[in-house]
Amino acid sequence: MEQQDHLLAEARRYGYIEGDQVWLRPLLDLPARQVGQVKVSGDASLVYFAQRFELFRTKVEDLLQKMEESENKGSFLMKALHLKEQVASYDALGDFEGLHRRLTEAEDSIKVTIIRNREKNLATKISLIQETEELAETIDWQEGTEKIKDLRQGWIKTGPVEKHLTDELEARFQAAVDAFFARKKEFLAEKKAMVNRVYDRYKELIHKSEALQNSNEFEETTRKLKQLQQDWKEVGGSLPRKQANDLWTRFRAAHNHFFERLKVHIESKRTEGQTSSSTDDNLTRKRALVTEAQALINRPMSEAVARAKELQAAWKKVGPVRGEESDRVWEQFILACDKVFEMSALEHFIRKRQPSGPEAGTPEEQVTIRVQALRDFIKSDKQEQEVLEDNLGKLNDSPGNDAFRTMLQGKIRAFERKIRTKNDLITMLRQRVSQ
Repeated sequence: MEQQDHLLAEARRYGYIEGDQVWLRPLLDLPARQVGQVKVSGDASLVYFAQRFELFRTKVEDLLQKMEESENKGSFLMKALHLKEQVASYDALGDFEGLHRRLTEAEDSIKVTIIRNREKNLATKISLIQETEELAETIDWQEGTEKIKDLRQGWIKTGPVEKHLTDELEARFQAAVDAFFARKKEFLAEKKAMVNRVYDRYKELIHKSEALQNSNEFEETTRKLKQLQQDWKEVGGSLPRKQANDLWTRFRAAHNHFFERLKVHIESKRTEGQTSSSTDDNLTRKRALVTEAQALINRPMSEAVARAKELQAAWKKVGPVRGEESDRVWEQFILACDKVFEMSALEHFIRKRQPSGPEAGTPEEQVTIRVQALRDFIKSDKQEQEVLEDNLGKLNDSPGNDAFRTMLQGKIRAFERKIRTKNDLITMLRQRVSQ
């Protein structure tokens, strides 16, 4: 009975009867409005609409309680707004203004939480973008791919940010991801192409070796097979282990077959004493080629380049030289030829740069121009060498990178020789002008 009396008192506080209608008093900025009609009696109707208010109040209390206990308060915002809208239209009698105030406070609290969460989300997403963009220089594709997967998962799990930033952040993150996979795709395509080139090159060397293995031109064939062995070392690239082993076994078999025959041939000729005299003659011929190559630098460049190429062809026809002297005469010969080719390239550059002719100016001025050009070339060569050395330093020690590492090392040695040759030319030009 006391409960009924309390509800009746609350109903009279917030509502009233007018004729056969039940009215809610003005609240907030809203005028009084009809919420129902009298059915049995005025008091019974007031109690009924007070009970309806209690049902509505319970729904509000339940929502606020769940929101208080939840870590994800933002998920309750729409429910709170929906109940707040119902305050102006729900047919009941009670303290709607108090419920409106509590729902407004809850709404404000949720919005503050959302703002803070979005600030945290923004910081997290910027960090994820930066980590993704840092992968732009990586060449460890396996580790990089795993890292991208983790970053994507982190991105998905991170909540929203302010709407005006969403598209920009999404585009920047996706661009970084796309850039990584574009580089990876390009690398894998290049690697596949290189593997195909490597395989085709090995097959070519095998066919050449097998074509020579039964040759009776022992001296010439020895030189050719040694060159094929050197070519094999310089192929670079990498193949699956079994495939590489099968190719090497076939290549080595052809060489072993020939050199076993060569042993028999040498034994048959040893008593005639031809081997020693032939080798000494080869050394004499190669030294003569070195002397002529070294003199080419003082001839007109067009003649010098043509003759250098002829000398290189002649060198290949000379038989082998034994011992350390073989490497020494080869180094002298290749350095002399390099000087000719580098000087020819220099003069071609000077002719393009000086419309008035390469011989314009005093001898000192001509030397200065050429020395400066060589210095510029050396600077460019060093930059390319540094890029190669940097790439070499970034390679991990996995066996799969051995062939690529060998290729980089070969290119680095080539640039070292180019730089050394250009420095020798600078010294030579200065000596000429000082004489």
